[in-house]
Amino acid sequence: MHEWALAEAVIKTVSQIAEKKGLADIREVNIKIGELQQVDVEIFKFALSQLRTSKLQRAKFNIKRDETKLRCRVCSYKWSFSAAKLDEEAREAVHFVPEIAHAFMKCPRCGSRDFEVVSGRGVWIESIKGVKKHG
Repeated sequence: MHEWALAEAVIKTVSQIAEKKGLADIREVNIKIGELQQVDVEIFKFALSQLRTSKLQRAKFNIKRDETKLRCRVCSYKWSFSAAKLDEEAREAVHFVPEIAHAFMKCPRCGSRDFEVVSGRGVWIESIKGVKKHG
């Protein structure tokens, strides 16, 4: 599942950052998920809880969505992404490969498929809070 792969990548990255920063115990991880990713947050949270390492046993995972904003390169019109406007096949395709959105979406004003994703794409670790190693 897509959410499990993302959770695994987050756990690995947080562990690497914790090691570099000398953190022995991670208490809080703030994550931002782009709406275009269409991540099922409940599955993602469950995956994080199941994959956590010993350094992350007490970590609280805070997850925020980053709304997807799109801008047409032809007419400069800006609009928001709505997965509800896509059929099941398109939602599934965009979920796994967000870059394919151009095949399923177009500018509501001029109909062009030449648009850019201004925001709402990807998964970011915004911050990590933890306790430093003693010694």
